Amino acid sequence: MKRLQLFYFLLCFNGFTGSICAQAPVEDAVYWQYAKASFPQLKELLAIPNDAHFPEEIERNVRWCEQHFTQSGFSTKRLETPGAPLLLAERKTNAKGAKTVLIYLQVDGQPVDPKFWNQEDPYRATLKKRTADGAWEPMDWSLLASEKIDPEWRIFARSTSDSKGAVNMFLTAVDMIDDRGESPNFNIKVIMDFEEEMGSPNLPRAVREYSEALAADMLIIFDGPRHITNKPTLTFGARGISEITLTVFGPNFPQHSGHYGNWAPNPAVRMSQLIASMKDENERVTIPGFYDGISISEKVKRVLDDVPDHEDYINKRLGVAGGTGVAPTYQESLQYPSLNVRGFSSGWVGDEARTIVPATATAEIDIRLVVESDPDRLIKLVRDHIVGQGYYVLDREPTAGERETHPRICRFTSSTSYLAFRTDFDSEVGLWLDRALTHAFGETPIKQRTSGGSIPISPFVSELGVPAVTVPTVNRDNNQHSPNENIRIGNYVDGIKTIHYILKEEL
Repeated sequence: MKRLQLFYFLLCFNGFTGSICAQAPVEDAVYWQYAKASFPQLKELLAIPNDAHFPEEIERNVRWCEQHFTQSGFSTKRLETPGAPLLLAERKTNAKGAKTVLIYLQVDGQPVDPKFWNQEDPYRATLKKRTADGAWEPMDWSLLASEKIDPEWRIFARSTSDSKGAVNMFLTAVDMIDDRGESPNFNIKVIMDFEEEMGSPNLPRAVREYSEALAADMLIIFDGPRHITNKPTLTFGARGISEITLTVFGPNFPQHSGHYGNWAPNPAVRMSQLIASMKDENERVTIPGFYDGISISEKVKRVLDDVPDHEDYINKRLGVAGGTGVAPTYQESLQYPSLNVRGFSSGWVGDEARTIVPATATAEIDIRLVVESDPDRLIKLVRDHIVGQGYYVLDREPTAGERETHPRICRFTSSTSYLAFRTDFDSEVGLWLDRALTHAFGETPIKQRTSGGSIPISPFVSELGVPAVTVPTVNRDNNQHSPNENIRIGNYVDGIKTIHYILKEEL
């Protein structure tokens, strides 16, 4: 960053002897210069495959983070788990009585299927611009070093937005505070998760085991997209997640639909009926007790109404005529647990279609949890409902004797990855982040009571006793978890600005 240190000195000096650059407002031009300087490092990080199902890939990511956080003045330590390690990076301040801020970063990413990506390699970052017909046209990467960069350009690669982009934003913001001679008046701990997309299965145990090393006064999560308006956003909670896998059984093997189509029970039909029995025509869960404990007070409704959602715009983006009947507004719908069928499989379709009665039908369900949800209770409600529909429920394959005895059989397995969390708007961390983002962008950030997605934060909240707030930075239309994931250049630059202002805001 030597060139940028000189650039910054010349920009701030302005001919006034003794001017204090650290106290001067930071021009947006400075953030663009730092972003330009960081793009090669971002490309390098994105080029490392990061599917947590492949430990050798994750090891390369861990080593990269160790190297670059050490270069940025952090001490690093691996927190070993039965799976991938967590990586803890730490920088201390000399300020007396300083508080400690723990920062969560995710480094792993969703698996990729290259044939669905509009580029040769999902891990080779590709710069693109939108054409007049809405398509994305590749551009030469060297344009990111040009004098004029369009903030609407995007970088396409796995984990650009979820969430290696945030990792590089953070490192760049740290370079800024060092170059500017700014010193945060709080200790910084960074915990890096390399198994988030697998549900962070080893995180709860690790937080308990390493609670002393992770001890902090508050937790910030740099993850997720901003509000749909793309304005600065703070999110004060996230839903948890439980998962259920159902398999309904028919004949031992797929059977000829002409010979047995009116005789052999069809598991695809029965699974469809079973799923339909759980929800009404407006997709509200009909299982008694599923929404128990959820109360939306007038005060909470005012908080939700303060979020400037435009449901018509959301529906247009989604390509749907309207929302379900779970709640009257988008924000209110996020305050309830969900019962989502995320996938259904039975038999074959398309070019592989066969005239058969399938042998099985499988449905994958995720339940998004809110703070008021007890996951064990909700899972039991679903299981009891299936029993009430006349099914013999197992956690394994049925035996031949069970097949001959029970007309309806369902295998039921479940798990809970992590719980929901929620922090008060007027908590110390909430007020501090509000000040930082207001100073950065000249307007109060949008405050969301909870996000719809799930992040593995509840173990920190419950085990360490710390409040947590998410600071999202990326564009909402980033295709995270999907092919052609991307980050908008303007969001990347704003992300560096966001984190820099947080790091220099007094706590």
